[in-house]
Amino acid sequence: MIARFFSYYKPYKGLFILDFSCAVFVGLLELSFPLVVNQVIDRLQHGESWTVIFWMCVGLLFIYMLNTFMHYIVTYWGHMLGINIETDMRRKLFEHLQKLSFGYFDNSKTGHSISRLTKDLEEIGEVAHHGPEDVFVAIMTLVGSFAIMMTINWRLAVMIFILVPLIVVFAIYFNKKMTHTFRRMFKDVADINARVEDSIGGIRVVKAFANEKFEQKQFAQNNDRYRLTKLASYKIMAQNVTANYMLMRLITLLTLLFGTWFVISGDLTFGEFVAFILISNILIGPIQKINAVIESYPKGIAGFKRYTEVLDIEPDIQDAKDALDINVIGNISYQDVTFGYQGLEKVLNHINLNIHAGETVAFVGPSGAGKTTLCSLLPRFYEVDDGTVMVDGVDIRKVKMESLRSQIGIVQQEVFLFSGSIKENISYGNLSATDEEIMEAATKARLADFIYNQPDGLETLIGERGVKLSGGQKQRLSIARMFLKNPPILILDEATSALDTETEIAIQKSLTELSKGRTTLVIAHRLATIKNADRIVVVTPEGIAEQGNHDELIQSEGVYSRLHYAQFG
Repeated sequence: MIARFFSYYKPYKGLFILDFSCAVFVGLLELSFPLVVNQVIDRLQHGESWTVIFWMCVGLLFIYMLNTFMHYIVTYWGHMLGINIETDMRRKLFEHLQKLSFGYFDNSKTGHSISRLTKDLEEIGEVAHHGPEDVFVAIMTLVGSFAIMMTINWRLAVMIFILVPLIVVFAIYFNKKMTHTFRRMFKDVADINARVEDSIGGIRVVKAFANEKFEQKQFAQNNDRYRLTKLASYKIMAQNVTANYMLMRLITLLTLLFGTWFVISGDLTFGEFVAFILISNILIGPIQKINAVIESYPKGIAGFKRYTEVLDIEPDIQDAKDALDINVIGNISYQDVTFGYQGLEKVLNHINLNIHAGETVAFVGPSGAGKTTLCSLLPRFYEVDDGTVMVDGVDIRKVKMESLRSQIGIVQQEVFLFSGSIKENISYGNLSATDEEIMEAATKARLADFIYNQPDGLETLIGERGVKLSGGQKQRLSIARMFLKNPPILILDEATSALDTETEIAIQKSLTELSKGRTTLVIAHRLATIKNADRIVVVTPEGIAEQGNHDELIQSEGVYSRLHYAQFG
């Protein structure tokens, strides 16, 4: 774990050495102050000239100025080191999340992912800066202080430092307790993020059902649990701080008590006695650093463990080492395909289906039969349990996912729009598209009139997830995005389900035109929208029940005929 953590320092070796070196020099220069004071007092006692003492003070001023400069480097450049490492970790985690399949996101909360990308990594950044240098400087200062004290009076030094091992024992004990507590606290923060994300994201549903009090109660439970965990962490912190405070005061008390004794007995000069008192006060610095590490280290390590938990999840869908880039023509083949979602029974069992390039194939059947699932396997959003899905005779597992998905256009049943402008959402289909190409796609989706009527045109902001648009406008914007992508394979998952009848007829004409020469998979419940499909495949929980064109299926008086009768009589 520690070795893995330090591997993130490699790109910033120079910055780390600069920060670390300055921190060490700051610690060493701090130790010089008691020695100078010792000399000033003893020389003053012996009637030394004012000039010597003056220049000693000038030398001390120079040390302070140098120390001030190095403090700036440690504070600014040291934090830059921590921020750089935090940024690298955040980028790496985000890129890893992008590689994970739908299966991971189906079983994890969005709030937990947000917490890992924000709160957890902030704590890691602090540890990355302060952790190594504070521990080293604290140990160095303790050792340096002890060495200086030993040169002045070894007996008094031993008496004072006899308490230091006790401080170390307390540090190790409280560190273990706080690591566990902070790990639990981060989980509680993630739960709060997940609760807020659900409640605010679904605020219209909450208000529609008048369930504000229920949501407040649920949030209160998460909030109270976080409060109790945080109080537990502060209780441990308070025990640690008070124990160290008492031990430090005992060190000062021992210095005064036994130091006075040695002065009276003539074994210690006044200057050496004052130096001992100053050094005992300097000891407070490294002890405070150790306390700060005890507070921040458990947070950082707890955050780093949560970070690595996700990073260690291997994407269950990856490109093969010999994966190919292909130019898709549009032939699709499902060969003995079986699939089931994690923890649930199989949705598809031994499905065999061949679709020719340029063919429009519609999938109909009861909800939950596997129509959307069947189409989701084509872009490898999920991996088949058994069997093979092939495109143009090539197993899709041997094709690079970017190459495959870039040639498949999808209009999903649940439209997702990004918070931003109309232009940004349509151009997601082709990030390099010009405004003219974007407007052409919008025109084909019957969205141009709406855009022209907006004061800001394409730059009109649509709100979070398109909240300012109607259901039909959202669907048309999503269709425009697909027009812009212009792929050889189209998947239309209830693409016109939210449109009014007049607009639906217009969109169907555009979709029919677009599907010419392309392989089009249409998922529909409204049979009128797929009546002219080249082939209709009826999917039931038992598998593919029948397939053929509209007239053939009506005449066969099977499942499709019954569905048609139920809708139209």
